[in-house]
Amino acid sequence: MSTVLNYRSNMIVELMRMPAEEHDELWLKNALQQAVLLELATLPPYLCGLWSIEDPDRDGDVSETIKEIIFDEMSHMGLVCNMLTTIGGVPRIADAALVPKYPGPLPGGVRPELTVSLTGLTREAVDMYSQIERPDHPVVEAEEVHTSIGAFYTQILEAFRNQPQLIKGTKQVIRNMSSHGTGNDVVALTSLEDVEAAITIIKEQGEGTAASPDNPFPGQPGELAHFFSFREIFHGKKLILVSSDPQRFDFQGDEIPMPRTSRMGTVPSGGWEQGGVPVSSEVRGALDTFNQHYSSMLRFLEQTWQADQASTPTPAQLLSKAVGEMRKLEDPARQLMQMPLPDGSGMTFGPEFRYVEAVG
Repeated sequence: MSTVLNYRSNMIVELMRMPAEEHDELWLKNALQQAVLLELATLPPYLCGLWSIEDPDRDGDVSETIKEIIFDEMSHMGLVCNMLTTIGGVPRIADAALVPKYPGPLPGGVRPELTVSLTGLTREAVDMYSQIERPDHPVVEAEEVHTSIGAFYTQILEAFRNQPQLIKGTKQVIRNMSSHGTGNDVVALTSLEDVEAAITIIKEQGEGTAASPDNPFPGQPGELAHFFSFREIFHGKKLILVSSDPQRFDFQGDEIPMPRTSRMGTVPSGGWEQGGVPVSSEVRGALDTFNQHYSSMLRFLEQTWQADQASTPTPAQLLSKAVGEMRKLEDPARQLMQMPLPDGSGMTFGPEFRYVEAVG
């Protein structure tokens, strides 16, 4: 198995093919690094969809649903980073070789048939989001899925259960995010029970359970797991229980209208200019501003899990700096979504999420 870190690798598939008796400390560190990249990879497409929603629908149900899912994914990433540092690993995030590349597959070979792209919110985009989150055995729309994110986390949990002595509780970062859901706090992982609870949250917020589409750790009562929330938006109908014996769910509830959105085009490989799209100085300025804040956010995130509690700045301060940089992304993103592409299609530019080195 190659240990060279690269976003477009087949490492998760390689890791999952290894027999369980070889899931040692190195296996677990490699697996958790890939899990960090997986959690990071979901954020840019979801954010593009969210930011493309226009007034007066920015405060509507669809917008709020996507927003809560994004907060879940951010807390998942924090928990996975804590899993890696609790066994002595160091998360790698701020590296051009590791930052998600769009359009393209998820990292590590998960769902290789799926192409993830950056575009505005459409039914096709929501279908893509739901395929990212698809469980192995959903309670509706069941199909066989190979190398799902949930199956990968199951193997990670088993490796922890077989080697609980690896959990040392080192460099744990804490952040209160309970306003977004009962399971959304980033907590210290100092025992096997802590790790089991964290992986349960990550899996069930995304996939639900074998018996229910509900999110067991909701931000609001009745909130569904990510996969089912996205399928509701895709179908334009609420998912409801239509039969109790046998138990059966279907999309036959109240209508969910698609919100009004800007018509963000699909970002080409390498970014707009690299993909051959003529870019004005105004567009380039907004792209540069966005990419610089995005890259700065990633650097602060990486530093957060490298710092000690006695460091200056502290891990908590570094994480706050990362959150501050993330908040600076929305304005240039929405500006780009008001700038038409030069091909006359009526579509607009949008953020590229490209990693750039620090200026100066």
